[in-house]
Amino acid sequence: MNIKYIELKTGYSNDGPAWIGNVKESKSGKTVYFNNHAFQKCNGIEGNYYDVETGEEYWISGVKRNGQDRHWAGSGKVTIDRKCIDEYLSVVSMPSLPTSGFIIEDIEDSFPVERINRLLNEK
Repeated sequence: MNIKYIELKTGYSNDGPAWIGNVKESKSGKTVYFNNHAFQKCNGIEGNYYDVETGEEYWISGVKRNGQDRHWAGSGKVTIDRKCIDEYLSVVSMPSLPTSGFIIEDIEDSFPVERINRLLNEK
């Protein structure tokens, strides 16, 4: 597992709900699992992934070393999984998390690999 930045794009400009948390990636790298959702890569849309079950578009990327994960024109606090704070701080070389830009929550590591595989195989 590793940490990623995930932002909902559908219905938002660059200020959708956003999270930093543990993800699990498929062997091919085509599917990313996070918070009981599965996202697959796509091209030609505002986001770079879509939710396999809802079709909503998301932007998913590694966390940036400069700590500026949101688009430069975006705004809003980012929800970060409490378990990921130390790893995040290590990546961005900060001594502590600036509370003005984050909401700290416990996000369950729920990766619906079997459910999504069944769904995709039915299609």
